[in-house]
Amino acid sequence: MEIDLKTWVSDKLMSLLGFSQPTLVQYVISLSKKASSPSDIFDYLKDMQVSSLNDTHAFAEEIFQKVEHKSFGSNLYRQQEEAAVMLARKQRNYKLLANDDDGDSSEPGRSVKPKKTDKKAKSCRKKRETKEDEDDEVLVIVGETGSGKTTQIPQYLHEAGYTKRGMIGCTQPRRVAAMSVAARVSQEMGVKLGHEVGYSIRFEDCTSDKTVLKYMTDGMLLREFLREPNLASYSQLENSVLMVDEAHERTLSTDILFGLVKDIARFRPDLKLLISSATLDAVKFSDYFDSAPIFKIPGRRFPVEINYTKAPEADYVDAAIVTALQIHVTQPPGDGDILVFLTGQDEIETAEEILKHRTRKLGSKIAELIIFPIYANLPTELQAKIFEPTPSGARKVVLATNIAETSLTIDGIKYVIDPGYVKMKSYNPRTGMESLQVKPISKASANQRAGRSGRTGPGKCFRLYTAYHYYNELDDNTVPEIQRTNLASVVLSLKRLGIRDLLNFDFMDPPPNEALLKALELLYALGALDKHSELTGVGKKMADFPLDPMLSKMIVASDKYRCSDEIISIAAMLSTGSSIFYRPKDKQEHADNARMNFHIGNVGDHIALLKVYSSWKETNFSTQWCYENYIQVRSMKRARDIRDQLKGLLEGVEIELKSNPDNLEAIKKAIASGYFPHSAKLQMYGSYRSVKHPQTANIHPSSGLA
Repeated sequence: MEIDLKTWVSDKLMSLLGFSQPTLVQYVISLSKKASSPSDIFDYLKDMQVSSLNDTHAFAEEIFQKVEHKSFGSNLYRQQEEAAVMLARKQRNYKLLANDDDGDSSEPGRSVKPKKTDKKAKSCRKKRETKEDEDDEVLVIVGETGSGKTTQIPQYLHEAGYTKRGMIGCTQPRRVAAMSVAARVSQEMGVKLGHEVGYSIRFEDCTSDKTVLKYMTDGMLLREFLREPNLASYSQLENSVLMVDEAHERTLSTDILFGLVKDIARFRPDLKLLISSATLDAVKFSDYFDSAPIFKIPGRRFPVEINYTKAPEADYVDAAIVTALQIHVTQPPGDGDILVFLTGQDEIETAEEILKHRTRKLGSKIAELIIFPIYANLPTELQAKIFEPTPSGARKVVLATNIAETSLTIDGIKYVIDPGYVKMKSYNPRTGMESLQVKPISKASANQRAGRSGRTGPGKCFRLYTAYHYYNELDDNTVPEIQRTNLASVVLSLKRLGIRDLLNFDFMDPPPNEALLKALELLYALGALDKHSELTGVGKKMADFPLDPMLSKMIVASDKYRCSDEIISIAAMLSTGSSIFYRPKDKQEHADNARMNFHIGNVGDHIALLKVYSSWKETNFSTQWCYENYIQVRSMKRARDIRDQLKGLLEGVEIELKSNPDNLEAIKKAIASGYFPHSAKLQMYGSYRSVKHPQTANIHPSSGLA
């Protein structure tokens, strides 16, 4: 009889909820036996997102009649209830935008054609779905890249009233994404960028008192935690929202944010957290956030034909160029655009130059091929060009870093060329050395790349590696950055937040203990921590600068040597994120001579950068002077903006702005105060040997001393 009852209940639950599990069946039966009336059963079930309230009423009446009513032990009942509720939360896969595909593909820079839709119905649906989820403090959202997670969900929440007394914050793992998404959303809302919708990235804040939707890098939200650990800017009077977007990328800052926002959610029920991911590894996020419910946003996926090479490619950049040209020559131009993944700016610029040269040689034999690069240091106005519609009779080829895997969505892509490599940070705790290395991608990244070609129609992905390599040699997932990077900056920030027990901090994937200990050792050597691993006065000042700890220590030490004015100029020049000098291929000798003029006296790279900035300042920041000296104007303007911000931070840490331009020894001492861990001794035959962890080193070719 009990078996028949369980089967009947299971069938009913499948009809009402769309799923059924043994634990849930047992819970409902136990609940029914304990209930004093059918309404008790109904009240419990209606909160589980049933498909029909009338059918639920009928089910409650029927099961109340079927079961024997007797009291169960409270502990057993509670265990069954908790297990079932946990299961129900895990099984809740909402379709936030199920019928909203006409608006869900909005991503930065994308043109949207108006479609005839029932706006009133859409608005009601959004309100209903938002209302249903207000009781959940943490939600995990899973959706294809391009499904509208980043651009649409914050707007829905804004319309639902979540910005009445505070902001909605949305983090991005990359600067480019934060800027372009904010521009896109401001355009959709019909407001000026920097007013109601803005962005915040390191050394650039495009927000105002009017801002209610703020897109920012994950690192900037970490800085906000330092200023206000309770995040008071995100209203404490009414519900407000923080959205950690592209969580699957698992950047260093994102992983630290997970621990911090999980903690703040415990004492701020008014602050709702959305964890957004483009991958299906949502269960891990859900488990970490105490079985948070998972929302699935359906995306339109078309079939993608995967092609592998028969043998490994010796030169994957050239192979990518050849493949792109073959596609362009053999396929009609209106057939679809091409996306090529490369590892960095150098490869992209090389590929762009070769493509231009080869298409010029082919001349009018082929249709026009428009080449668009996209990487972090590309000027914003050039980044936006990749989203422009392709002219009739032409084809677009986008040369991109892994930013195009998930952070940006580009319309019209039919062909993806994937060489299978990515440039990522690598850290050796034993030597304390960090480097950028080109490494094979993971299977998860390969699948994300392939999926870029199946967005608007059937696509093709050309993997420039063998099927054996994919199935047998690639890792399933990319190693989280926190497990392969220098943690000194993270440890300093956590210490500034008052977190003492780092080994027991709630990391989703704990970093190696050796890396944590090396970070503590470095901070102790820099004077940021005392022998008890407590933050010192110097450490507190260092933590207030959004810089690497060694660079921060250099600035703090400049107060002692009375040269803070010069040191912040050097720090700004080192923080631009792009090269100061450029070297045109047709004028390499002229460019090299111009550069060496700043190295007269063998002063070293840091002093040379100071000379560049000081000379530019003396010309009243002349653009013509930059052209004459083969210096990047954009990099210099960014350095000036960064310097202005660093100058403002000096007052906050009680460092007086002092200039000592003629005392190069004092300036060098300040530099050495921060960078002594990287010191090396000159050896007999011209090489160097590092002092702390003895190993042979050579001067980098980009140095003026090389």
